[in-house]
Amino acid sequence: MPAEQVSRETKAGRIEGEYDPKFKEVYEAFVENFESRDEVGANVSITLEGRTVVDLWGGRKAREGDAWTRDTVSIVFSCTKGAAAICAHMLADRGLLDLDAPVAKYWPEFAQNGKEEATVSMLLDHSVGVPHLRETLKDGAYYDYDHMVDLIAREKAFWQPGTRNGYHGVTFAWTVGEIVHRAAGKRLGAFFRDEVAGPLGLDFWIGLPEEIEPRVAPMIYAVPDPSAPPSKFTQAVMSDPKSIASLFLLNNGGANFNSRECHAAEIGSANGISNGRGLAGIYAPLANGGGKLVSADTLARMGRVAMATHEDATLLIPTRFALGFMKSMDNRKVPNAPSSSVILSDAAFGHVGMGGSIGFADPEARMSFGYNMNRMGMGILLNERGQALVDAAYRSLGYRSNASGVWTV
Repeated sequence: MPAEQVSRETKAGRIEGEYDPKFKEVYEAFVENFESRDEVGANVSITLEGRTVVDLWGGRKAREGDAWTRDTVSIVFSCTKGAAAICAHMLADRGLLDLDAPVAKYWPEFAQNGKEEATVSMLLDHSVGVPHLRETLKDGAYYDYDHMVDLIAREKAFWQPGTRNGYHGVTFAWTVGEIVHRAAGKRLGAFFRDEVAGPLGLDFWIGLPEEIEPRVAPMIYAVPDPSAPPSKFTQAVMSDPKSIASLFLLNNGGANFNSRECHAAEIGSANGISNGRGLAGIYAPLANGGGKLVSADTLARMGRVAMATHEDATLLIPTRFALGFMKSMDNRKVPNAPSSSVILSDAAFGHVGMGGSIGFADPEARMSFGYNMNRMGMGILLNERGQALVDAAYRSLGYRSNASGVWTV
């Protein structure tokens, strides 16, 4: 059947694009996000067996701003980690990076202060023990790559590497980023541009060129509900300035993620700039056997759970990670933890971004999915807007239920 063409007004502005009629429910969920879930601007894109079956965009770049157009992009925060992890696995597939080797083989300076026995895979699964930095960061520290790499190398491990995990929410940029740099001989942003985004023809940057800046929709930060009971993460941030949660959230050197300076920097955990199309695009080869990115054996390793815990040392919720990617995490029954789940199929792997963006591959369904937006939601993982789109995608493919914590047929 021919694709359905879309052009309709909503409360937030015009929605445009197209979708395969099989995925009408995704279109309906996208519209509903604008009509009743306070979406401002967004793009959702889905590929199936390598073919784009959904590409919808719309709303505004700001609440009273210009229209969100097809080429609008935004910061996708931790979805960047998935892009960085793809680069590491590509190097492993080429024999340039051994994921089971000591980090010291590639980065000798890292092997100090309790990190001597750390392996490369521990950098990827958030168990290496450097979830943040204790030292108060200087102004603009996140924008100074070499400075952050030096701090990470010297940091004392928060725990013996490999013995537990805690989300390396920002430091992943300089742990995984630097191991890619050492193995590839070029920095992460350049490797990703030259080997992934460029060859695939995607709008996705880790270090944004200045000429793209006018296309960026600034993020609209979430406003906490003072009446909502605080999560364990929020309680830790508020009550203990030395906690990992507080350091992660507040010790950031005054980083402004809406600034040109931040967009131009290389923060391979948090400042990737793309859209739903770019997020679905980086995962499309991985949903279809690996494509030109990785072999079938490497792809199998990418999607396998590598680390899981009942309480992540940073996020203070149960988490499940593959090597550099999130797996389905069902925390719907965890007390006072709203928007702290991401429900996918058991085969899927990818990454969410702060505020609710997401990109992932599902090799069994042969589907890739990407969603970005500019109004950030509360919570740690997906909020109702992104999850509604994911749910609609799985139902469109005939999946029956996610009551088990993963989508099943």
